Amino acid sequence: MFKAKILFIGPNESGKTVLANFLSDTLENVGGEYRPTQGVRILEYESQLGSSGDNVKCEVELWDCSGDFKLELCWPALMKDSSGVVIIFNPDVPSHLKEIETWHSMFISSQGLQDSQCLLMAHHKPGSGVEDERLPLAPHLARLPLIHSNLEEEPEDVRKAFCRYLGNVIKTMSESREQEEMSIIT
Repeated sequence: MFKAKILFIGPNESGKTVLANFLSDTLENVGGEYRPTQGVRILEYESQLGSSGDNVKCEVELWDCSGDFKLELCWPALMKDSSGVVIIFNPDVPSHLKEIETWHSMFISSQGLQDSQCLLMAHHKPGSGVEDERLPLAPHLARLPLIHSNLEEEPEDVRKAFCRYLGNVIKTMSESREQEEMSIIT
């Protein structure tokens, strides 16, 4: 069974904790009051991934990381052994579109992750006026898969899209493991 460590990163108040709780089926008191994550929260669960007829079981660690730049010195420790990175942002906040470029540079470019190991999530908060419109992303960000999440209107679409992403991460991990084994043999 594969174990995937997925980092949820992005600007403050973008919805990382809400999405992590939803995807891991973690229930917490949802009061409407914003409480920023202090450091990191690690949520563990098992996921059943259907890929080409066979079901693959996967252990998932969602690392819900604080969006506070004062914790930047801790980021290398968070990145260690990560399988994938999800950059979550609120498309209603113009500064988030610029800030996600920094997150990409710090967490994706520096690790040399493949595009299949990365995901952009434009998280629409309740009452948001923005829909799945085309966002003005930098070229290196536009290459990454992008999903719009709206937990009020389409929660299962968000879950299915994340499972597809997780399947891509597991496939990349499997291919990497096979290459490593072949290099040992030859």
